[in-house]
Amino acid sequence: MASPNQQYHGATFKPHKHFAANSPFFFKKTNLYTLALLLVLCTFSYLFGFWRHDGGGRSVLSVNKSAATATTNTIVSTPCDPSKATTAAPKGQKPLDFSSHHKADDLDSTFTSEVKTYPSCNVNFSEYTPCEDAKRSLKFNRHRLIYRERHCPKKHEILKCRIPAPHGYKNPFKWPASRDFAWYNNVPHKHLTVEKAVQNWIRFVGDRFRFPGGGTMFPNGADAYIDDIGRLINLKDGSIRTAIDTGCGVASWGAYLLSRNILTMSFAPRDTHEAQVQFALERGVPALIGVLASKRLPYPSRAFDMAHCSRCLIPWAESGGQYLIEVDRVLRPGGYWILSGPPINWKKYWHGWERTKDDLNDEQMKIEAVAKSLCWKKFVEKGDIAIWQKPLNHLNCKVTRKITQNLPFCPAQDPDKAWYTSTETCLTHLPEVSSKEDVAGGELPKWPERLNAVPPRISRGTLEGITAETFQKDTALWNRRVSYYKAVNNQLEQAGRYRNILDMNAYLGGFAAALTEDPLWVMNVVPVQAKVNTLGVIYERGLIGTYQDWCEAMSTYPRTYDLIHADYVFSLYDGRCEVEDILLEMDRILRPEGSVIFRDDVDVLVKIKKISDGLNWDSQIVDHEDGPHQREKLLFAIKTYWTAPAEGGRHETTTSS
Repeated sequence: MASPNQQYHGATFKPHKHFAANSPFFFKKTNLYTLALLLVLCTFSYLFGFWRHDGGGRSVLSVNKSAATATTNTIVSTPCDPSKATTAAPKGQKPLDFSSHHKADDLDSTFTSEVKTYPSCNVNFSEYTPCEDAKRSLKFNRHRLIYRERHCPKKHEILKCRIPAPHGYKNPFKWPASRDFAWYNNVPHKHLTVEKAVQNWIRFVGDRFRFPGGGTMFPNGADAYIDDIGRLINLKDGSIRTAIDTGCGVASWGAYLLSRNILTMSFAPRDTHEAQVQFALERGVPALIGVLASKRLPYPSRAFDMAHCSRCLIPWAESGGQYLIEVDRVLRPGGYWILSGPPINWKKYWHGWERTKDDLNDEQMKIEAVAKSLCWKKFVEKGDIAIWQKPLNHLNCKVTRKITQNLPFCPAQDPDKAWYTSTETCLTHLPEVSSKEDVAGGELPKWPERLNAVPPRISRGTLEGITAETFQKDTALWNRRVSYYKAVNNQLEQAGRYRNILDMNAYLGGFAAALTEDPLWVMNVVPVQAKVNTLGVIYERGLIGTYQDWCEAMSTYPRTYDLIHADYVFSLYDGRCEVEDILLEMDRILRPEGSVIFRDDVDVLVKIKKISDGLNWDSQIVDHEDGPHQREKLLFAIKTYWTAPAEGGRHETTTSS
């Protein structure tokens, strides 16, 4: 079990030594004038070399009078002594400390007059989710749960303050202990321990929560429930890698699938089940706030090998079957939809569900009819579990559609477009095939071969400008870059230091792919402003992610991520929205003592550094992995530990030192 006072030890990085060039003068004895000239030249060479060695040869970034001067550093080697948790900084700069300290004495932060500082928000905002704000949601229609969808604040409503962590906040337990335990102070809500006590979701013990792994329809635990599913479909051969859990609760299903190398996107609305997604994230399980309503889910078509609903209370047969139609869009050809809970096995449970037999039977018949209209086949129903399978292609479906005229195909559309895109009552087209045995869109290798195989969306030429060679070069590039990151911050190599990671501009998922051997997961974001929509490629690699507009807040709770990677995010959003608003959102979703890696043009990084200083982050600009002569640089930053004050007290803060 992890200790609340455990210490992490960080990286060291050093600047290259700058060697003075020796002038290759070869001479013979000549007259006195020649010797005097040589003496002057030698003296100048010595002084020039001394100046370079003393720091003049380092890359100095000049900015205008209102900006800070930053000195770049290049790695020479990985640290010899990993017990030292600080970076070797240039003269006059404070070393970075990637360690996690949990608590520290109160310190007053001071800044120069040139740096704009950002105050703490009121403690009432400690769990603020800007685009899922409960008060704002009441202004919207309750029909089809529209009020629980994303509704972001207008520009003048955006907060310009830092979201505080609750008083007494501690770094989460290390994985895999975090699957079973979370600190009470981090998510101080006992509501679910009472409401879901019988269902074994969560229990409160001393200063922590315990997650027994139970669920409404799996009182014997998620592990046993998954074993039951595994007796019906193969969960072990690598053919099922990505899954989606609708109405996930505290995400125990996704948590226990991780040991089977299945990566689950769990989502649930911010509703009366207080903080269920927040508990999932605190456990180190991938999750987002989300709801099946009037808009498409923020995922591409053909993304998931398996979809799941365990008493998720989604009215699958209502609204023309639109909720199940949306599951069909994101489900891969040949993928499975698993349903447990009402109305499945209603003959056994109807009395406990306090519904009539006729009502439950009618609901199941309607679900069966919608599934049939999607050309799904009923794979199996056994006990409390029913499973349907999506066809490999739509050849037969097109024939039956002409006969039955049931649920027409959607008109020409982009099935991967899914950012504020309305759902439709029509069947999403699958890519064309030539025979009934062909997998629409291309067959995927099994995991783990899937990770580095050329994804079908690329091999079939459906993404403009991206070829198999592009993919392979990108994979090699990110392997090298991640090795460099680990040399700068060797805590990336320490199991458990970082668990929840966000890549804000993931492209082909190379950053996440380079980290798959580590005990962590990466949420890969493809910005909606990106030139090419590559999120489908990321899913074809067996990774997960979402769409996002970084001019808006992300659908997640504060303190979600341990590390954030921002590759040219700020260049992408230049002129679209304020830099400070993106950084404030990053501050909101980053844990205390979490880390950020920025990669961008040096001028952009200098602006970011100035604002991050106002956020009370420790940061330092570092040279590109190819050396100091690249305009592209890196900015490594650490969010300092601070929390809301105890009642009537001061903010609890510390610098990373």
